[in-house]
Amino acid sequence: MAKNNTNKRANIFIYPIAVIGLVALVLGILPIHPQDPVRFASYCFLSILASGLRVSLPAITGTLSINFLFILIGLVQLSLPETLAMGATMTLVQCLRPVNGRKTQIRQILFNVSTVAIAIFASEYIYSSAYLHGHGIAGPLALIAASIPLFLFTTIPVAIVIGLTERKKLKEVWDECYFWAFPYYAVGALIAVSFNKFTDLISWQVSLVVLPVVYLVYRSYRLYLERLDDGREHAEQMASLHLRTIEALAMAIEAKDTTTHDHLQRVQVYAIEIGKDLGLKGADLEALRAASLLHDIGKLAVPEHIISKPGRLTPEEFEKMKIHPVVGAEILERVQFPYPVAPIVRSHHEKWDGTGYPDGLKEEEIPIGARILSAVDCLDAMATDRQYRRALPLDQAMAVISKESGRAFDPKVVEILERRYEELERQASSVRVDKVKLSTDVRIERGLAPAAGFETCAPGDSKNRNENGDTAPFLASIAAARQEVQTLFELSQNLGNSLSLDETLSVLSVRLKKMMPFDTMCIFVKQEDNLVPEYVTGDNFRLFSSLEIPVGQGLSGWVAENRKPIINGNPSVEPGYLNDPSKFSTMRAAISVPLEGTRSVVGVLSLYHGERDVFTRDHLRILQSIAPKVAQSIENALKYKQVEASAITDHMTGLPNSRSLAIHLETELARCKRLGLQLQVLVCDLDGFKMVNDRFGHLEGNRILKSVAEKLRNNCREYDYVARMGGDEFVIVMPGSRGAPPQSRQLHLAQLVAQAALEVFGEECLSMSVGEAYYPQDGDSPDMLISQADKRMYAAKQNSPFRKRRGLTANDPKQLTISDSKQKDQMERLQMQPMR
Repeated sequence: MAKNNTNKRANIFIYPIAVIGLVALVLGILPIHPQDPVRFASYCFLSILASGLRVSLPAITGTLSINFLFILIGLVQLSLPETLAMGATMTLVQCLRPVNGRKTQIRQILFNVSTVAIAIFASEYIYSSAYLHGHGIAGPLALIAASIPLFLFTTIPVAIVIGLTERKKLKEVWDECYFWAFPYYAVGALIAVSFNKFTDLISWQVSLVVLPVVYLVYRSYRLYLERLDDGREHAEQMASLHLRTIEALAMAIEAKDTTTHDHLQRVQVYAIEIGKDLGLKGADLEALRAASLLHDIGKLAVPEHIISKPGRLTPEEFEKMKIHPVVGAEILERVQFPYPVAPIVRSHHEKWDGTGYPDGLKEEEIPIGARILSAVDCLDAMATDRQYRRALPLDQAMAVISKESGRAFDPKVVEILERRYEELERQASSVRVDKVKLSTDVRIERGLAPAAGFETCAPGDSKNRNENGDTAPFLASIAAARQEVQTLFELSQNLGNSLSLDETLSVLSVRLKKMMPFDTMCIFVKQEDNLVPEYVTGDNFRLFSSLEIPVGQGLSGWVAENRKPIINGNPSVEPGYLNDPSKFSTMRAAISVPLEGTRSVVGVLSLYHGERDVFTRDHLRILQSIAPKVAQSIENALKYKQVEASAITDHMTGLPNSRSLAIHLETELARCKRLGLQLQVLVCDLDGFKMVNDRFGHLEGNRILKSVAEKLRNNCREYDYVARMGGDEFVIVMPGSRGAPPQSRQLHLAQLVAQAALEVFGEECLSMSVGEAYYPQDGDSPDMLISQADKRMYAAKQNSPFRKRRGLTANDPKQLTISDSKQKDQMERLQMQPMR
């Protein structure tokens, strides 16, 4: 049934249908002559009883009964006038019964009776059609075919009225409320056929047992619709939950940025209207509705001083601001909205020409909701006051948007804005916003102090006070300030005089001790995501030297991450010995400042003291004044250290190079001469390396060199020295070693190389030849030892089983020539290295 308050358009449809139906009903009933009045009366009585079995339609205000079953039985058992009379009677009785306490209007009664009459005429025509019987369609199929017009003529007119009164599309109403009911009509047709067969075999009085069957059909029908209602109610609850979640998240945005609330509401009005104009509906429109409120949720991750800055952002601050679309999308992905909100939020700062952020999408790659939101957000931001500029008149703001059409914004969206912006502005201004003010400025009387206490400072330096506690004469203060300036000047001069990190930090410690009190000084240097102590002096030296603090944890880690100082912090919160009973520090106060280099934080300067709250704001001022110079000195010293290391390190294998080998060997020989120790030098050369390069390429050759270098280093003692001479040659310096037999050494190293080749290439295609030399037996200089070991290495190479398997003999003149040439080159390289 249609709802009570039908409008004019519905009446235009209702009255013609009512007239047609009533005329057909009167003309159809007039020739009624029941062949069996008792049977006709019994069927009418049962149909009237069954007319009370009706169920509510899902999602709309209407009901649907199971009268169709008796109409189908009437098509088989009764004449057309009898069926019309029975159908009209049970429909009239059903309409006269109130639904949810509401009475049915006369227009609705006439309309419902008329549609039933028209449906019966159409069904009777199909069932008794000569076309159907002429083609031999059996009774069940004929009745199922007749149930189709019965279904259509009883549902479509009602759906039309509902659509007109509730402003819904016909297809939407019919699909949602009636289409699923057709299987019940088909089942009713089968029941009617079965009933007809049963009465043919026995008598029509069997109709008295039909009522339980009808009731079962009704109950199954009712339970099915109740489940639909439960599902709809659950969906509505979930939608309400998501709506409350959206409102709560919007309040979270407002708590961080108080200028956004009205902005969000206005943007939502603009965006929804433009979305409708572009044809968005369903999930896409709901996603746009939510995203227009939540597009700035990611600003929760942006520091407040950037959001509220009364001026233009720096490049660094803008980098922080640019993360808010990504963070916002990540937050909303966890909410699991039933429509795509997160992609809109992530892309609402993308530009039509691909120059936006964060993903550089362009044109149709940008979600349509994000394209709408981008233009609307920009327009409203320019047309309202912000902390960094005054509002532009709406016309001027719209002119800016129009100018950016095709570059920053979608031309279709801009075209709609140009056409409707004044109308949308009036609509947005008329929307009443129920703003819930958060208690951000309330003063809480209870709670005197945090559990850890307040940040405190010492009352000042006592040396400037007299015996009575009064401030010393101003001349003493001037002298103290002059001394501080002089010390800072000398410190700044000394910090740049050396590239040695230890020397630089040692000077800092001595100078700083004269200006402020501390028991321990620790300078941490940032290495990847950890702070490592580079220089420690004072009490608890071993304890602080063992700390390795992750950035963001503990006192110094917090300073490094947030780039903000801490004064009189608690040293025991450092993660290196937090809650560790085996590590105990006597330090009770700490002052820590970040050391910021040219691009990022290079470290942290922390001073510790055994007394609580000993550091003052003056101490913090001193540290902050020297921190940039200290950071620059540390940065320069670290760069020098890296360059120095690269000069004596082989970049491919990470082993010391020939330059470093010459320096180390000279130093070791001097030590052995002084202590009377022996020294063994091994020169190692890969056999078959050229064939590896030819077969597998130079990149694979580099891999095997790295693998061999690692195995040599791992199979030597901690104090042995492994270096790469050049090419495929390695040198091992073994102080205090008398050496294993040459054959044993050769075999062991050859096995290591063969294992490395097997791991890299899957076959043992490499070996190693080794020559040894001993101090003092074979010489007392690096040149003599390297030369002797080299000769023995080539002798071993000529006689190695590996070479013999490949057809190379000791008399091969070409190989001997190559060996002599390589030996000469090695001697020249060593002689060119400066010795210390």
